[in-house]
Amino acid sequence: MEVLALYLPQFHPIPENDRWWGTGFTEWTNVAKARPLFRGHVQPHLPADLGFYDLRVGEVRQAQADLARAYGVTGFCYWHYWFAGRQLLRRPFDEVLASGAPDFPFCLAWANQSWSGVWHGAPDRVLIEQTYPGPGDDADHFAALRSAFEDPRYVTIAGRPLLFIYQPGGLPEPARFVERWQKMAHDAGLGGLYLVASLGESDYRSHVEDGFDAAVHYTYPFRRTHATLVRERLMARGIVKGPKRFEYPDTLADPPAVLGGHLFPSVYPNWDNTPRAGRGGVVAVGATPERFGAQLRRGIERARTGPPGEQVLVIKSWNEWAEGNYLEPDTEFGRGRLEALASELAAAGISLAPRSL
Repeated sequence: MEVLALYLPQFHPIPENDRWWGTGFTEWTNVAKARPLFRGHVQPHLPADLGFYDLRVGEVRQAQADLARAYGVTGFCYWHYWFAGRQLLRRPFDEVLASGAPDFPFCLAWANQSWSGVWHGAPDRVLIEQTYPGPGDDADHFAALRSAFEDPRYVTIAGRPLLFIYQPGGLPEPARFVERWQKMAHDAGLGGLYLVASLGESDYRSHVEDGFDAAVHYTYPFRRTHATLVRERLMARGIVKGPKRFEYPDTLADPPAVLGGHLFPSVYPNWDNTPRAGRGGVVAVGATPERFGAQLRRGIERARTGPPGEQVLVIKSWNEWAEGNYLEPDTEFGRGRLEALASELAAAGISLAPRSL
């Protein structure tokens, strides 16, 4: 079974972020300045073992891979940003590809959505728009990714390179996109691609009809209680301030029954995007490693119902620190979430790589 962790590359400065948010901006900028917004609110969440790293440093990327492998992650799924030929945040993955290090499996997820200031408290500010110029752009895009698909470290499912599409419903013609990319992959001698549609954060549900091989269902780790409903009403009336708060569930919710096809389960270690959104954010309260372990247990069970060779568990994410959504060690729980992952995999009879850390 594959255990893939989504990987954010925004831990190094780029000219665009310097221009939009100030010189030297990285994901750590918002993480470090976060503060508690209500009693019992843990902020800031600070990194432990790996520190405030810079992804331009190869030793950092190696340390991440070593840590992930030791606790049962089988590969990183790097977010990939393509805007009609313009790529952003590409340096970490480009260096992984060019250097051959770390020797750790990977795949890509195209984050095909416009960038706005929503990440940083300015939701109406469009920074760069996602557009779809047509087949010519698809050909250029595929050509840019071909060397990655051909890398021996690239994760394959059913013998084909695995590619996630974050917003399949944003594609002008999803079925035509699938058809074109499968043809290009066949023509390149790859035997096609294993294309996965992301569901749960939009109304898109035609992944089967459009020809996707599978889908991953994202469910925010929120459990509504009477107390949270009352608080929402008070917030709507302006009586209390945000952020919104929900209980982190004791188990992983099943996907809606109306979703067809092969579904990959996904598990969130936590959620707290107040470093980005302040009082406009949302917090999952009580997200302990033990509760994360219970969610993993159900996720592993669901993943193993898939066809042999197509069993995948997606963890969202490895290092989304400004969403409070990460596996990497922090100063609150140390390696607790990684240990929960290793424990649940072992309990399910899934062997891990020998630990050397």
